[in-house]
Amino acid sequence: MIKAHKIRLHPTPEQALSFAKAAGTARFVWNWALAEWNRQYEAGLKPTALKLKKQFNEIRREQFPWTWEVTKNASDQPFLDLGKAFTAFFEGRARHPKFKSKKRSKPSFYLANDQLELGDHRIWVPKLGWVNMAENVRFAGKVTGARITRTADWWFVSIQVEIPNTIPVKKPAAVGIDVGLNRLATLSTGEGVENQAFLKTALKKLRRANKRLHRRKAGSKNREQARRQVARLHYRIACLRDDVLHKLTTRLATCYGIIGIEDLHLKGLLKNRKLARSFSDAALGKLLSLLASKVEQRGGQVIKVDRFFPSSKTCHCCGWKWEAMQLSDREFLCQNPSCAYHLFPQDRDHNAALCILAEALRLIGLIDQVATGTGSDDGVNLAVDAG
Repeated sequence: MIKAHKIRLHPTPEQALSFAKAAGTARFVWNWALAEWNRQYEAGLKPTALKLKKQFNEIRREQFPWTWEVTKNASDQPFLDLGKAFTAFFEGRARHPKFKSKKRSKPSFYLANDQLELGDHRIWVPKLGWVNMAENVRFAGKVTGARITRTADWWFVSIQVEIPNTIPVKKPAAVGIDVGLNRLATLSTGEGVENQAFLKTALKKLRRANKRLHRRKAGSKNREQARRQVARLHYRIACLRDDVLHKLTTRLATCYGIIGIEDLHLKGLLKNRKLARSFSDAALGKLLSLLASKVEQRGGQVIKVDRFFPSSKTCHCCGWKWEAMQLSDREFLCQNPSCAYHLFPQDRDHNAALCILAEALRLIGLIDQVATGTGSDDGVNLAVDAG
């Protein structure tokens, strides 16, 4: 298993300038390789990353001597990255690689494991020396590489460490999760996680900063200072959101072995012009992806319920459907006289989470096993814990 630890760097002004030069070199080499790849491909040739790297090295000393001022990984790694990008494109897993812009792309460059050295709160970079780190690497294992990036004028290093796979501990508990905007997540246990809407909270300050940016003269120092202010605000919003998502998903993955979630059509939700910003602010896609990866690492299982399953309209007790239910109805009222919840108001999201849990257990066959008595003791415990 390979894990990455992202740590903030505290470079000196000279070191920060060298980082910017290395990132600029990596961007230039990527654009040169992509342009040459496109040219050769249109000419009927079959370019590869290694061929382009060899071609670049032949003309590098004469045409691009300034690329020797930084670490060699800054000019070598873009060829390998481009080769992986085209492999993913030809396999249908990604879009066609694009050129990198100095203004829109994030400055970054790669360091191989033989081109760096870690010390106490510091990292050694070729042709630069030791650079201070805010903390030490928390993972113990073989370092496979590192990537230095800049976000909002702050430099970070993401160190990849290869660690042995841990034996997962089997957890019999199961839970269903209903995600939304009023509450970020509602568990089948009745617990609700507040949607803190960090972008909505900081929108007034962000608008003021953007107005200040557009009033400044293009190319001036005041405009650059205003741009940095906007970037810092966006970075703060992203950090606050990621903190909530990581803490929530880690807790769920640690406590539960089976988690039922909805298979949401996120692109379709973002097409709603009235709720697009709220959905983006909630970051439901990142929540579900983090949850799936962390549960898998801990030996659990994430069951995706079909997006057309009427979890909000179905009573979790008797299965009665409220066909005329509207988005404004925040309480579920079961109209089945024989149901234990007949005319007893339930929280809409809690009821949906219970329906998602029941459907997830049905999909993996646990409910059928318990009903027929053919399931194992673990299956019985799962059904009991699910409520």
